[in-house]
Amino acid sequence: MAPPTREQAELPLLGMHCAACANRIERALNKAEGVEKANVNFATTRASVSFDPAITDPQRLREVVQKAGYDAIVQEPVEEENEGESTSLQDAENAAREAEYASQKRHFFIALALTIPVAVMAMGGHLFPALERVFNFPGRAWVELALTIPVLFWAGREFFVGAWSAARHRAADMNTLVAIGTLAAFLYSVVATFAPTLFAVPVQGHSGHQEMPSGVYYEVAAIVVTLILMGRLLEARARAHTGSAIRALMELGAKTARVERNGQELEIPVEKVRVGDLVWVRPGEKIPVDGVVESGQSSVDESMLTGEALAVKKEVGDAVIGATINKSGSLRFRATKVGADTVLQGIVRLVQQAQGTKAPIQKLADSVAGVFVPIVICIAIATFVVWFLFAPPENRLNLALLTSVSVLVIACPCALGLATPTAIMVGTGRGAQNGILIKGGEALESAQSLQAIVLDKTGTITQGKPRVTDILPANGFERDELLRLVASAERSSEHPLGEAIVRSAKETGLALVQPQHFESLGGRGIAATVDGKQLLIGNARLLRERDLNPDEVEATRLASEGKTPVFVAVDGKFAGIVAIADPIKPDSREAIEQLKALGLEVIMLTGDNETTAHAIAGQVGINRIFAGVLPDGKAAKISELQAEGKQVAMVGDGINDAPALAQANVGIAMGTGTDVAIEAADITLVKGDLRGVANSIALSRATVANIKQNLFFAFIYNVLGIPIAAGLLYPFTGWLLSPILASAAMALSSVSVISNALRLRAFQLERRS
Repeated sequence: MAPPTREQAELPLLGMHCAACANRIERALNKAEGVEKANVNFATTRASVSFDPAITDPQRLREVVQKAGYDAIVQEPVEEENEGESTSLQDAENAAREAEYASQKRHFFIALALTIPVAVMAMGGHLFPALERVFNFPGRAWVELALTIPVLFWAGREFFVGAWSAARHRAADMNTLVAIGTLAAFLYSVVATFAPTLFAVPVQGHSGHQEMPSGVYYEVAAIVVTLILMGRLLEARARAHTGSAIRALMELGAKTARVERNGQELEIPVEKVRVGDLVWVRPGEKIPVDGVVESGQSSVDESMLTGEALAVKKEVGDAVIGATINKSGSLRFRATKVGADTVLQGIVRLVQQAQGTKAPIQKLADSVAGVFVPIVICIAIATFVVWFLFAPPENRLNLALLTSVSVLVIACPCALGLATPTAIMVGTGRGAQNGILIKGGEALESAQSLQAIVLDKTGTITQGKPRVTDILPANGFERDELLRLVASAERSSEHPLGEAIVRSAKETGLALVQPQHFESLGGRGIAATVDGKQLLIGNARLLRERDLNPDEVEATRLASEGKTPVFVAVDGKFAGIVAIADPIKPDSREAIEQLKALGLEVIMLTGDNETTAHAIAGQVGINRIFAGVLPDGKAAKISELQAEGKQVAMVGDGINDAPALAQANVGIAMGTGTDVAIEAADITLVKGDLRGVANSIALSRATVANIKQNLFFAFIYNVLGIPIAAGLLYPFTGWLLSPILASAAMALSSVSVISNALRLRAFQLERRS
């Protein structure tokens, strides 16, 4: 039975204001029928859901979110002629976010306008004693009440709605803390306003004991709500910057395309371009979709994809990528990938999925956030009881109320919830802007702790485009005839060395024939029949197995020059050697020096013999090599290193690298390689540049360091802030934290975490020297 198909949905979420909200939505989605796994990212306000499409769909997932008390944006079905789904969803999300921000802004400024007079009336007499009589006019409490009601129940309505929604689901979140704290101060003040003698405080006057009416705390409720609204507004602005990299990528694409249909040149929206269309691009224009050049010659700026400023020459047969910029000449190309299948949309999708994942380091924060609010409520109750029992009778109720409210409003689970995902958002976004695609938080965390890095030689250290350098016939064979026979046999081979031999024969103008028989001898070479002749082509071991004596002296000389000797036998007789070299990439040595500077042990892995391997390793500054490794033995070499207690990364680009990439703690695929290798990797380098490996590891280390800073701040803030708010310092210093200062600290704590994460946008990557 075939395994069930799985689909991935990215759901932008609305109405989520704290880490506890994210946890509640995540639990609801994970319990939903048909959902395999759901991750809710508080920083991106998105849910990444893997589900069985036969059981559920995005619309049903939205209903699950709505039942939890929130909402999600899903793509409405579109007609085929109105394709452009990702753009439509993005537009819907942008519109919803803008409307949400505009509403937050309106509520904050109206609350601020109403709160300022309340604060002036309540605190003006304390700040300016000479004006105390002016501010303490009869009926002042009634005016404060009238001004506070709209602040609390209109501007701050979301706190009470959110708290009620959480309560209905037997949960508590950030809204619960704010609602309880402000409502307690407000209700106390209302009772004190309507029945001033109920909370009257006995004082000693000139005529003996008197009852003094208790003060009101409308300013506490109003200022707390206003400051927290300000904090959410600042947080929304700061959070918008954390997603700027992904938005910049999405905006890179061309809006229109010039296509040739039925002999006519038409300018159409890029969403209308179909696979197979002929597309024209003039100098200075963006290439609209992915394709292959059919005519013309130009240079193309691919910096949006690779971070490399140098333009790349394009001619007939070369691939072009959508959203890159055509610089000099006109190009006519055939569209091969459009819409969601283009490289750009694939990068956007990969980065969004990466930002939706969680790093293992986040588990502690999630565990704390899950029980944080109930614990804070218990601490607030305990604070109220202790102050009420042990404070002086004349002001024990006031002190108990103010300290418990301070505890409620200073506590900030949001900072804990934002600490990890904001850093991952900015770090992965910064990487994507420079051609480094990191699959998620786990890859980031693993990459920062690497100790050894294994580089597959072909296509990683070398260009992956081997060429024939020497043809050394033996036993009477002619040079061209030897090359013709070997190239004819290799026509059925997919090995890079075989392809190099075929290419060399064609460049020489030799007429090749189809082999009558072909057999691949895994890891040793091939056996073939060409023009009735029996050929053996491969390494020295293959010929020795057939009791033949290859010229190993000449082979050793070639290998010492970094060339790979290919031995040839014809009809049971040694016929000569074809030497092949794969040129080393110009930046390989520099990149390897950068990896060493990061404290990594660099190891080269190759199927070449020891002599050739040492020659190439010496040219690029590598001291440790694994030579003569067959394709199916690469993963075993990675395991050997892991058995030494090392955290190992594997860098490769071929299909035979996929098992080793999967075995490594971190698999890094060169983007010039195969889809299979890229799928198995944790990090993909869009440009086949080895310096990207050092950059990706340095970026991972910077990101994880930023996460640790954020978590430290979030934990320390709460660990120190809550006891201070409860009055722990009062017996020693006489200090009590006002609920107003507590709410200001809470409002700014999340902003501080996000601002620290935003520093990653300035992370400098190494460029070509």
